[in-house]
Amino acid sequence: MTFVMDQTKLSRSGVDFIDEDFLHGLLERRTDSAEVRDIIAKSMAKQPLTVEETAALLAADTPELIEPIFEAARQLKRDVYGNRIVLFAPLYIGNDCTNDCHYCAFRRSNRAAVRRTLDNDEIRQQVLALENKGHKRLILVFGEHPRYDAKFMADCVRHVYTISEGHGEIRRVNLNAAPLDHEGYRTVKAAGIGTYQIFQETYHHETYRRMHPANTRKGNYLWRLDGVARAMEAECDDVGIGALFGLYDWRFETLSLVSHALHLQKHYNVGPHTISFPRMRPAQGVEIDERYLVNDEQLKRLVAVLRLAVPYTGLILTAREPPEVRREILAFGVSQIDAGSRIELGGYTEAGDSQCMEREQFQLGDIRSLDQVMRELLIDGYIPSFCTACYRLGRTGEQFMEFAIPGFIQNLCTPNALSTLMEYLIDYATPETRAAGEEAVRRELTKLPDSPRKTQLLERLRRIREEDERDLYF
Repeated sequence: MTFVMDQTKLSRSGVDFIDEDFLHGLLERRTDSAEVRDIIAKSMAKQPLTVEETAALLAADTPELIEPIFEAARQLKRDVYGNRIVLFAPLYIGNDCTNDCHYCAFRRSNRAAVRRTLDNDEIRQQVLALENKGHKRLILVFGEHPRYDAKFMADCVRHVYTISEGHGEIRRVNLNAAPLDHEGYRTVKAAGIGTYQIFQETYHHETYRRMHPANTRKGNYLWRLDGVARAMEAECDDVGIGALFGLYDWRFETLSLVSHALHLQKHYNVGPHTISFPRMRPAQGVEIDERYLVNDEQLKRLVAVLRLAVPYTGLILTAREPPEVRREILAFGVSQIDAGSRIELGGYTEAGDSQCMEREQFQLGDIRSLDQVMRELLIDGYIPSFCTACYRLGRTGEQFMEFAIPGFIQNLCTPNALSTLMEYLIDYATPETRAAGEEAVRRELTKLPDSPRKTQLLERLRRIREEDERDLYF
């Protein structure tokens, strides 16, 4: 099957902005403590870093240089996001795919993969299972196939929003799917999506060519690179980017992600809402080339550097990682994680305690329940949040940045996080998690200065506890 891209559908900024010679040249440079200190000071003032400055931090490879970067990332995370961690879950809708990506178990040449597309009733059962655990935010995942067009995805989004039981409801649906043309983005936007997420996988041209055969839709590097720009032009102003670490040099991919963020900022006055940095994981029928695999120490470094380079961009750490790695790396600037995740088609109702490789895209590293993850977060001093207020009140894109850059977002997000946490504790938590959560709420309330906002928050928490009200947000 051959796909031909209509280049007239590229965005106004539809150019290949990944200058490999430039980026590789930056990776040859050295740095010293004085330069690192200056760059850290700029980041702590909440100013985005240039690609050159990001490269200087990546060049820091001694403990004397790395530790200040780690500490700055921890502090910047606290300054911008507080101690909140936003939680979500993935829901795979269909794994039919016309692509043949070498690292993916869903590639079309993998005859052992169990193909399936959930129908409306099956989607309903999966969503109810997620709601009954306490989830409020989902990301729907689709293979790249003609049947999963913009209308199909929009219909799925609308269907998910209609599903509720008791206090269970999904308040925000994001998409991880193939790039669309402008009209396609307008279609899914009208369905009420939150973030549209597209991973470039690798920004290195030759590696991209080897991983994605030319006779597939994904084989067109520029069409994919331009995908989130087209989304923004179609008023999907909340987009997510990412790279699959382990396909090429992790430092090059990190610089490319920052280049992508700066490119969007230049052309659309706002960068991506989120950046993801998943590592390669075992997958059914996939042979992993170990040359570029990223170890735990390198993962810590790239997360810390990304946090400093893009202060107001959310960083997503997925359940690809094992629990002990997630627990350590959370401190380096992560703002969102998935929890209680299953990625088999129908996995939330049909899978047991073990994973089924024939039915999933890759092997997860963390399949703990949502309640287990919540309890660990609370014990470690974080405030788990299911807040969706910004998306529902239109605080996205440039407007989000207007709130976020002066630091006002923390004044909105902390109260909203506590409200959604209280909902979870009452409706879904085990006794152990509820005890840890109630102590965390008390602790956070003592930190808030007396103000009309705090008075409102206290009243809303009372209404949640005593009057069974829900979905109260600022």
